Amino acid sequence: MRNIINVFGRSPFVPLQMHMEKVDECVEQIPVIIEAYRLGDSKKVDSIAEKISKLEHHADQIKHDIRNNLPRGMFMPVDRTKILKILSLQDGIANRAEDATVLLTFKQAKTFEGFDAAFDLFMSNCLETFQLARSIIDLLDELLETGFGGLEADRVNELIDKVALKEHEADLSQKELVRLLFAHEENISYGDFFLWTRVIQQISGIADRADKLAATIRNILE
Repeated sequence: MRNIINVFGRSPFVPLQMHMEKVDECVEQIPVIIEAYRLGDSKKVDSIAEKISKLEHHADQIKHDIRNNLPRGMFMPVDRTKILKILSLQDGIANRAEDATVLLTFKQAKTFEGFDAAFDLFMSNCLETFQLARSIIDLLDELLETGFGGLEADRVNELIDKVALKEHEADLSQKELVRLLFAHEENISYGDFFLWTRVIQQISGIADRADKLAATIRNILE
């Protein structure tokens, strides 16, 4: 891993991008663990959950390095509090990914006809929201080079709009999924119902924080 102190000299965004790389590694494991969970492969589920936990811990280490070494009392192109807000939102995404997958290690919850398809649409919308936000973070150092203007700023603003739209789609698909879950609550146990609502809540939190991340970047541009 590149030294955090050294990369700050080039751009305050590079450390954030380093952190986001680990956050992305956490999030991309969600569909993998869902597939193993549906197959009833508890050993693989436990293994993937452990892997995500280690990735989240690594992301935490980078987060702490950034906080401890973020320059004070010197000029930066972006306010220090904005950098810390972006970092906090990214951290929240990694936490939600870990929390969602840990829940899947507790028990093998039952489903019903139509649930998997609705869940996949919801999950896809949430993860696409995150990936769009991640692409914005990838562009931040280029945006810095152009003075937060020009074609790069237009490109980022377009991505921010796409994040907001996709998060709205994620929200709608979540409502449909929860409505479906309530319609079949008599067909599953209370424990299964509770587990699925919690998993849905955690994955939804990924899209929510991705949207807030994009909104924070818009605030910087403005």
